[in-house]
Amino acid sequence: MDMRETPAFPTLRDAAPVWWRIGFLSFGGPAAQIALMHREIVEERRWISDARFLHALNFCMLLPGPEAQQLATYLGWLMHGVKGGLLAGLAFILPGVAVMLALTMLYATVGHVPLVAALFFGLKCAVLVLVVEALVRVARRALKGGIAWGMALAAFVALFAFSVPFPVVVLLAGLVGYAMPHAFAGGGHGTAKEGPPALLDALIAADPGRIPAMAATARRAGLVAVALWVWPVAMLMGAGTFGDIAWFFSKMAVVTFGGAYAVLAYVAQEAVEYYRWLTAADMLAGLGLAETTPGPLILVLQFVGFLAAFREGGIAGGTAGAALTVWVTFAPCFAFIFLGAPFVETLHANPRLKGALAGVTAAVVGVIANLALWFALRVIFARVETLAFGPIAFDVPDPASLQWDAAALAVLAAVCLFGLKLGVVRTLAATSAAGFVLRMVLG
Repeated sequence: MDMRETPAFPTLRDAAPVWWRIGFLSFGGPAAQIALMHREIVEERRWISDARFLHALNFCMLLPGPEAQQLATYLGWLMHGVKGGLLAGLAFILPGVAVMLALTMLYATVGHVPLVAALFFGLKCAVLVLVVEALVRVARRALKGGIAWGMALAAFVALFAFSVPFPVVVLLAGLVGYAMPHAFAGGGHGTAKEGPPALLDALIAADPGRIPAMAATARRAGLVAVALWVWPVAMLMGAGTFGDIAWFFSKMAVVTFGGAYAVLAYVAQEAVEYYRWLTAADMLAGLGLAETTPGPLILVLQFVGFLAAFREGGIAGGTAGAALTVWVTFAPCFAFIFLGAPFVETLHANPRLKGALAGVTAAVVGVIANLALWFALRVIFARVETLAFGPIAFDVPDPASLQWDAAALAVLAAVCLFGLKLGVVRTLAATSAAGFVLRMVLG
């Protein structure tokens, strides 16, 4: 292709609207969010290649915290350094923070949000289809060969039937990939699809010193992020409710391996039974709001922090508690990426480490499949039970609890996305409108 026909590498100003678009559309948990990011950054714009995208994703899957937000930060840093990482990471969470704060205020003062629930009902059903699309797309690129398929199946069974902790699944997959790097050749770390290279890859090929030159600034930014994380915790230690919020959610920031669901049980137990910040019903309501707003599901912690401070300080206190919770939850995320990404980028040429990351990628297919099934059961059925046979325990739906409206909206979303090729925005809009009509007009 004539070089004059190759699009120019986007500037930070060019990239900003795309990152904000991703932030405002990031519904449905990490699988759907990662799928949206892949569509926008890799598929449609070819800013970053599949190989680099999956390389970054594998690293983020190994970190505590919301992997989709950390992936956005990583990709933003790859493209435009620390400023790009800050822009991408903040754009990913701030829309959700704003929406969650407004809904939490409404919940705390009014007690119910039927209009909002009706509006977001269709979104939740559409998200199920987005997760399935993510599963298909990642599987197509990551699973090359029988061993990779076996790894994905093993990861799914370990999570679905045996409740193996997520970090254990990822660690074992990485060890298998490290020991058998050639078994995962081409599993997301080989050559990109046919055609011109992605814009970032072409830029790095022309300037091999680009990434090393960005490393020192990234590490300094990472150390600053650590300081900004620790500072309020130290300042507020022993300062009543706000001190408890800073300390408790800082601990959560370093143990949330495997996403929000892995730690929500512990959060609920501590916040409800020990600190008595909210009730179990409040916690369930907060989770429902977090599932139907943009941004990472871990924003449910913001809901908890708001109610913890709201009991004593009203709206102003609750807002301060929510802001403190968001600060100590996400400052570590930026620290992990800015300190770790420069090192991870040096691993592209190491075959064993590439194999380890490719093994993780194969396991991620099983993780997404488990998430898709978990989500489908709870969206389409009102009641889900757990069957246990010794060490094996898995969820099964009550067929009598089938929610026909949710199933119909999921079918509508599938038709819009796969059949009519309407794209994410129009699919979400169509299903959201249909869900609003079903819930508010037809009852």
